[in-house]
Amino acid sequence: MTIRLVLFDAFSTLLVPRLPVYVQYSQTFEPYLGVLEPEKLKSSFKIALKQLQNEKPAYQHGADDWWGEVICRTAVGAGADPSAVERSLDRIVPRLLKRFSGKEAYRLFDDTLPCLQSLKTMNIKTGLVSNTDIRMRLVLEDLGILSSLNPVLLSEEQGVEKPSLQIFARACELAGVQRDGVVHVGDELKADYYGAKACGLSALLVRRAGPDGESEMKEPDEDLSDVQVVRSLADVAGWVERENSTQLE
Repeated sequence: MTIRLVLFDAFSTLLVPRLPVYVQYSQTFEPYLGVLEPEKLKSSFKIALKQLQNEKPAYQHGADDWWGEVICRTAVGAGADPSAVERSLDRIVPRLLKRFSGKEAYRLFDDTLPCLQSLKTMNIKTGLVSNTDIRMRLVLEDLGILSSLNPVLLSEEQGVEKPSLQIFARACELAGVQRDGVVHVGDELKADYYGAKACGLSALLVRRAGPDGESEMKEPDEDLSDVQVVRSLADVAGWVERENSTQLE
């Protein structure tokens, strides 16, 4: 069937932190907690994030408290004095939440706008399905692409997250497009690629070369032999064009 809708993941697909997250955390922590070792912060953030994703999926009990717990565990895990963290958390958390709500923290990849424009020229709808909280709408608006994405489904709002079939199915229903006319593009093998495939969508896995690919959710020793991989979003527009041309033959 002809592709009529391209759904994108957000992080490491359309946009990326301007600086690594742990660096931005370090900058915000420093006035309150002193200088924390970057590698410890990097490791601590990953551990805290994974713990909360497992303990409270889809931002159970609210995203602000959820992120507050991630921030607290990150600081303590990186060696900050727990009592200092407790005293200053009510100032640190709002600063980080605000910072990660717009272009102060994020930038678009160079290929994002050209890809969205190419798909628009081809009369292809574009939307977003992301495991994130409602601040993503502010980020997308601040970066100038919110109006190009419809529908936008965020796990906090939906109460479910990828790889749940439910969130992909809802996106197709809202767009009015049959599942076999949709392709989902993202950087997580389980959540994005196999989640979309299980729901009956086509899927493309993003694997950028060089520094732009460093934040992608790569799995150790991942086997991509049977996975459709794109090296840039320019490849996405090209894939859709080839796919639809084949249907016309």
